[in-house]
Amino acid sequence: MAEFYDDLETRSADARAVSLAERLPRQIAHAKANSAYFGKALAGIDAVAITDRAALADLPVLRKSDLLELQTANPPLGGLNATPIDRLARVFMSPGPIFEPEGYGTDAYRFARALFAAGFRKGELVHNTFAYHLTPAGRIAESGAHALGCPVFPAGVGNTEQQVQAIAGLKPRHYIGTPSFLKIILEKAKEMGADVSSLRHALVSGEALPPSLRAELAEYGVAVLQAYATADVGLIAYESEAKEGLIVDEGAIVEIVRPGTGTPVPDGEVGEVVVTVLNPDYPLVRFGTGDMSAVLTGTSPCGRTNLRIKGWMGRADQTTKVKGMFVHPGQIAEIAKRHPEVVRARLEVTGEKGQDVMTLVCETASSNAALIDAVAQSLSSVTKLRGAIKLVGPGELPNDGKVIADLRSYE
Repeated sequence: MAEFYDDLETRSADARAVSLAERLPRQIAHAKANSAYFGKALAGIDAVAITDRAALADLPVLRKSDLLELQTANPPLGGLNATPIDRLARVFMSPGPIFEPEGYGTDAYRFARALFAAGFRKGELVHNTFAYHLTPAGRIAESGAHALGCPVFPAGVGNTEQQVQAIAGLKPRHYIGTPSFLKIILEKAKEMGADVSSLRHALVSGEALPPSLRAELAEYGVAVLQAYATADVGLIAYESEAKEGLIVDEGAIVEIVRPGTGTPVPDGEVGEVVVTVLNPDYPLVRFGTGDMSAVLTGTSPCGRTNLRIKGWMGRADQTTKVKGMFVHPGQIAEIAKRHPEVVRARLEVTGEKGQDVMTLVCETASSNAALIDAVAQSLSSVTKLRGAIKLVGPGELPNDGKVIADLRSYE
């Protein structure tokens, strides 16, 4: 196909739902049967009943912040892998350290789809500046390029002058890496008087791409699109030429949940990105990435029909130390759960020079002293700390996904 990687991208909602209803129960059953962790975590779950995103919401969330503890207690992979380590192709290490397995097979991270959407085509040379050392970023990009039939120059990070020389000599058409490093390369090439005009397309990830930087890179003749991927689950979503949100990958099921919980939020509300992947080797089910985003309604003008998200909108792990004690987003969710009148709650921490002040701001249609007293008691009981309660009307809290806002002055 000329415009799309495959016909999965343009399926109807009904066709996608039928496919998911077939594949998701099999994946849940596979995880239960072959992963020690999921065998226990999903022990009471009937895999046959997990046929869509709504059914997934009843399962526990495994957060990225849990991985270090799990892998330390049950090395090397925390029992999360369904393929034994002696049958894996590679194992990588991210900061933590957290270890990530890769199985055999083509495009294990499903990255080719994002590359195709960014204009990469078979036979065209790719300059890959993601790291090949320890972490999987370089491999994620390379495996996708190879799946498309693209040769790769494994540039890795650093050595800017040598990278410019390689581009001038090999004349690759495509760049993969961070947008900031692409800017550094293009500026260095200008300084050196080197011709790097062969670069026409870039797929960037790993950091924010503000509109000003995209425009600046376009002035060099490079069309830049974004991908959202992690070492744990591979590609999650990618940008198309429409540049209207990121389209969820066909091999990932994405939910947006209230930080600190596993409860999905309404479309448009900011929350934590939770991903389930159909990966037989590392079958992560409801994996909380710790990143925040929101669902965009409707479908992309480019013709791809899968769910869209707004892109990276901050971190969901807002754990904050107050008066020497940690307060977690899950605790704020527990307080709100105890009081059905509270629609949403947000803890604001203020103060200077160590004088911490907590205020729990609650959206509610009810406004009375009895509710304030009851919520204050719950705040004290759950966090072991005292704080003020402020009631506001529904919709008055910002839609930014923040459950805990640290507003203290550190000057």
